[in-house]
Amino acid sequence: MRRQLAIPIAAALAAALLAQDGGDITIQQRVDEVIAPTTVLDKDGSYITGLKPMEFKLYDNDKPQTIKVEEVISPVSLVVAIQADYKVEKVLPKIQKIGNLLENMVAGDNGEIAVIAFDHRIQKLQDFTTDSTKVVDALQKLKPGSSQSVLTDAVNEAARMLEKRPKERRRVLLLISESLDKGSEGRAREALTRLEFANVIVYALNMSRVFTEFTAKTPLGRPDPIPPEARHVPAGLPGTPQTAAQLTGARGPGVSFIPIITEIFRGVKAVFVQNPIEIYTQYTGGREEPFVSQSDLERAAQNIGRELHNQYMITYNPNNKNEGGFHNIRVEVARKGLDVRTRRGYWLATVQ
Repeated sequence: MRRQLAIPIAAALAAALLAQDGGDITIQQRVDEVIAPTTVLDKDGSYITGLKPMEFKLYDNDKPQTIKVEEVISPVSLVVAIQADYKVEKVLPKIQKIGNLLENMVAGDNGEIAVIAFDHRIQKLQDFTTDSTKVVDALQKLKPGSSQSVLTDAVNEAARMLEKRPKERRRVLLLISESLDKGSEGRAREALTRLEFANVIVYALNMSRVFTEFTAKTPLGRPDPIPPEARHVPAGLPGTPQTAAQLTGARGPGVSFIPIITEIFRGVKAVFVQNPIEIYTQYTGGREEPFVSQSDLERAAQNIGRELHNQYMITYNPNNKNEGGFHNIRVEVARKGLDVRTRRGYWLATVQ
């Protein structure tokens, strides 16, 4: 079965999710379906495939929904967005060696890959191609740049690239970066909305900030865009889960995920996102994999590739569209002892 792709309701239901201060354009579009990419594993971490649609139940804000379930065989369009600022000079040679693993992520007929790099700029190193040698060549063009890394702007650009691909394709963004934005002009709400409308799943290979901090050369003379609250805990003081995640790239418990999403979509002033990658991955149904060594990176890339090819796509038309705000999603399967992973939820704006 080929997946019936649908633009999810999450971005808006005849509502304006991109209305911002300063005269930004308001997007108004009616959409009818939510899509929840779902992975099922056994207690040993092996993927469970071949489950029947009637074995799944999905709850939206604890309300059971009528769902469609399909296993994924659609061709993949993948954008690989790589941080290339001065701090990651020692990491880039590792990334340059994973061209074949990226090809495996889109394995199958008509899989295609594009590559972009970002510091204070966004550089398109390779447009969408099915030629693996071009992807390998693009990775060799990676060079360390300035002291900024515009993560959110790169997510926006990747979403723009992916939204132009045919709708029958799976649209996937792979971020290879640290878990902190430094200097983006765009806003997280804009990026999240584009990801939703373009039906993009975000995965991330997180660079360890411990490694990049210790191996980085002296930065170029650019203004530091990092706000004081984002800086490291002073020596001798206890760390928090958030600061530990910043330093290691490891995913924390994510207890602040829903409040941050709410603040982002409500346009709360000066909202600071500790880990933008956590927001982008969990909101779209992807996940993060940290790495330090070459073997870590290759293992993480393989893990994401396996997940991409062992997912179920669940779509539904919510029966509770009158409930504005953040909608929690929970998926259950009838068999006992299985680990079920899906996106944490979506934002539904109410009609004004």
